[in-house]
Amino acid sequence: MPDAEFTEALLAVVGEIPAGRVMTYGDVALAVGSNAPRAVGRVMALFGHAVTWWRVVPASGLPPQGHARDALPRYREEGTPLRSVVSPDDYRIALSAARLPYTHEIYAEVQL
Repeated sequence: MPDAEFTEALLAVVGEIPAGRVMTYGDVALAVGSNAPRAVGRVMALFGHAVTWWRVVPASGLPPQGHARDALPRYREEGTPLRSVVSPDDYRIALSAARLPYTHEIYAEVQL
């Protein structure tokens, strides 16, 4: 089970990701002072339903594993930049445009 303090901090960061933007698992880990993107994935698997889970994606630009169909309407509603939309189960997020920049206030406490 992930540490409660880590989980709380992580979910707070995810809750602050602006609509139409995404962060990778590694970005979220960095924002909470961790070097453990897999731990971010674990927390999201257990508690992500309580936050804007679709805004946390793998570095590949794919939607969260197993949730592509559920995430697509949210991306479209928020205006998240997408590319290669073949079907509701086969697309990528355009990370170059959608990824939250490291200059965003979410990263304010991080030494980059």
